[in-house]
Amino acid sequence: MSLALSDALRDALSTWLDHLSALEGAAENTLRAYRTDVAGFLGFLAAHGGESIGPARLGRVTQTDMRAWMAHERSRGTQARSLARSLSAVKSFTRWLAEREGFDPTAILAARSPKFQRKLPRPLSEDAAREVIGQIGTQPREEWIAARDAAVVTLLYGCGLRISEALGLTGAASPLPETLRILGKGGKERVVPTLPVARRAVADYVRLCPFPVADEPGAALFRGARGGPLNPRLISRAMESARAGLGLPATATPHALRHSFATHLLAAGGDLRAIQELLGHASLSTTQAYTAVDTARLMEIYDRAHPRAATVQSKG
Repeated sequence: MSLALSDALRDALSTWLDHLSALEGAAENTLRAYRTDVAGFLGFLAAHGGESIGPARLGRVTQTDMRAWMAHERSRGTQARSLARSLSAVKSFTRWLAEREGFDPTAILAARSPKFQRKLPRPLSEDAAREVIGQIGTQPREEWIAARDAAVVTLLYGCGLRISEALGLTGAASPLPETLRILGKGGKERVVPTLPVARRAVADYVRLCPFPVADEPGAALFRGARGGPLNPRLISRAMESARAGLGLPATATPHALRHSFATHLLAAGGDLRAIQELLGHASLSTTQAYTAVDTARLMEIYDRAHPRAATVQSKG
C-alpha cells in the first residue's frame, strides 16, 4: 500500500476487511480484490493531492476527484466491469468508515458506476443438457472414470452446484443423501435437495472406483486416475470433448450446467427466492441476472407474490 497513506487509514482498511471476513463471511479472493481496489483508490487520492492522507480526506473528496480517478483507471486500460467492481468496493469502505468517523461521504457514494454489458453463460437446452451428460458418461476408456465424470456433471446440472462445490465433497457424502449441506462462497452454507438420478450416478461411480472413497470420510469423493483429488480441469476437458461430439457451442462449459439448472427450474415455474437459496446467492438481484430472467417473467412473479401488487396496479 502507498506510503502516502496514514497509519490510521491503513488500520481502517484492515479493520474493514476483517469485518467483512468475520461478520459477512467474505471469501479470501473477494477480500484480496477489495484490498487492491480500495488501496488503489486511496493511493490515487494521495498522488492526486500530493500529500499524505488520512480518514478525514475522504470527507473532502469531490465529484471532480471521483471523475479524475475513474478517468485515470480507464487510461490504465481498466475495463468498465472491473472499474464498477472497484467503485463498489470504494463505496462500501467509505460508507463503513463514514459511520465511524462522522464525515459526509456523499460525493463518493453518488459517483455513477460505468455501464457495461453483463456477460452470462448461455444455458443449454434440456435435451442438450441430457445429451452432454450421456456423452460424458461414454467418453473415457475406463468405465470408472466415465462414471466419475458423469456423476460430477449430473451434480452440476441436477443440483445446481458449482464445480468447486461438487469436487469439494468428501467420502462422507457417500451414499449421497436426499439433501446435501453445501459450503459455498464466503463460507455460506445451504441445503440442496439431491435428485434420485444424482444419487444413482454417485453410487455407480463409488461402486466402480478403484479407490476406497466410501471408507475415507474426510478424503475427496471424486478422485483422479492416481487416487488424488480430481482436478477440475479434467471435467472441463470432458465437457470440451462432449460439446465437440454433439456440435454444441464453446459456451457449453461446466458452469453453464449450473446456469441451465437455474434457467430450466425457473422456466418450469420455480420460485425466484427458492432458486436464490438453491444457488447460494446472497442477493436476489444476482439470481435475476444469473438466470437472465426477462422483464415479463419478473412482473409475473411480482404480480403473484407481492401482497400489494393488485392495489398498486389498480391505482395506476
